[in-house]
Amino acid sequence: MVALSGEMKEIFSRNKVVPMATASKDGVPNVAPMASIQIVGDDTVWIMDNYMVKTLENLKENPIVALYFYDQESKRCFQVKGATEIKTSGPDYEKFRDQVRTKGHKYPAKSLIVIKITDVFECTPGKEAGKKVL
Repeated sequence: MVALSGEMKEIFSRNKVVPMATASKDGVPNVAPMASIQIVGDDTVWIMDNYMVKTLENLKENPIVALYFYDQESKRCFQVKGATEIKTSGPDYEKFRDQVRTKGHKYPAKSLIVIKITDVFECTPGKEAGKKVL
């Protein structure tokens, strides 16, 4: 089981927006900024689908994603890869939907993207860059 370290979670928490990369079944890439995002366990990230179009199409065809998070202060960064599940009902969806909607009516909270982390890679420049750390 992959489990994010305390340092990784701390760096993640400093990001207001996290780029998420997806690919279609034919391998056409897409990267989109994710703002309604949170770590909900050592190996799980939730993202709320507010405005996804290409991203959601890609997830339905190919459920593997990559997230990139970076800390400007320490210059540390990581890439997280994982498998997704799309939820439009249930307690997890409702919990995060309600949380996102407290930010305002402009967030439709259409579906919950649950990412189970499978791999973590070092992205900090240097000799360890690209190394799988989890």
